Amino acid sequence: MILRPKLHWLRMLFVWRGSVLPIIMPQLVATTTFAILITLLHGAILSWKVSLNFVPFSLIGITLAIFLGFRNSTAYARYWEARTLLGTILVAARSLAGQGMSLSSDPQAAKSLAYRLCAFSHAVKHQLRGTDPRDDLRHFLSAEDAQKVQESRYPAAKSLWFTNQWVGENLRQGNIQAAVVPALEQSIAQLGAALGGCERIASTPIPFTYSVIIHRCIYLYCFWLPFGLQDAIGYMTPVIVCIIAYTFFALEALGAQLEDPFGTESNDLPLSAIAYTVEASVLELVGEAPRTEQPMLKDFVLL
Repeated sequence: MILRPKLHWLRMLFVWRGSVLPIIMPQLVATTTFAILITLLHGAILSWKVSLNFVPFSLIGITLAIFLGFRNSTAYARYWEARTLLGTILVAARSLAGQGMSLSSDPQAAKSLAYRLCAFSHAVKHQLRGTDPRDDLRHFLSAEDAQKVQESRYPAAKSLWFTNQWVGENLRQGNIQAAVVPALEQSIAQLGAALGGCERIASTPIPFTYSVIIHRCIYLYCFWLPFGLQDAIGYMTPVIVCIIAYTFFALEALGAQLEDPFGTESNDLPLSAIAYTVEASVLELVGEAPRTEQPMLKDFVLL
C-alpha cells in the first residue's frame, strides 16, 4: 500500500515512485515511437496510404473506456472487500483475546490464546502470499505445532484449529465456564468466515478471457490510432497518442494490481502491517510486547 503525504498539484504531475509509469514505460515508448514513425511516413506503409479518420477511434475509445471502467470497478470491489475482511480479523482477534482475559481464570491460559491468535494472523498473511510462515510462527507456537501449521495445505485454517482446541482444553480443565463457550465460538467463527472470504478472493480471479479481450483491444487501438490522427493533427500525433496510450495502459496496469490485493506490489494491501497490528494489539491485552519486527515504510510503500 502506498502511503504518502498529500502533494502539491504540481509535484503530483511528476511523481514516479508509487505510480504505474515504471510498469507501462516500455509500452509507452513503443507506441510513441511507432506514432513518430507513422507521422514521418505521413500515414503510409510501403507506399500504401492508410486512409482513416478519428471517427471510428472515437467510438472504439468510448467502448474501451466503458470496459476498462467496469473492469477496474470490479477489481476495486475485490480490493475493498479484502480490506474489510482483514479488518474483521483484527476486530475478532481483539475481541477473542479480551474474552480470554476476562473469562478465563488462568492468566497463562489467556496468554496461550493470545499467542495462537498472533500465529493465526501471520499464517493468514503467509497463506495468502504463498510464503513460508516458519520465522513468524516460531514466536508463538511450539516447534511441534508450528511444524503442523507449516506442513498443512491450509496453514491459516490449521492455525485457527489450535484456537478451537484451546477452548476445549480450558473447558475440560475448568478455566472457563460452559456458559461462555458460545461467545468464544462466535468470535472464532468470525475469524473463520473472514479467512474463507480472503481465500475466495485469492482463488477466484477475474475471468482470464475478459482480461485478454481488454488487453488486445487496447494494444490494437493504440497502435492503429496514429493512422486516424495523422491527417488531422499532423506532427502533434505522437503527443496525443502518448497521452491516450498512457491513460489506457495505466488503467489496465492498475486494474491488474487491484485484482489480486494480497500480493507484494506497491498498490496491494499491507498484509505484514495488518498481521503486526493484530499481534501488537492482542499481546498488549495480555501485557506483552510484540515479538516480530514492525514493517516500515520503504519508498512510501508499506507491505
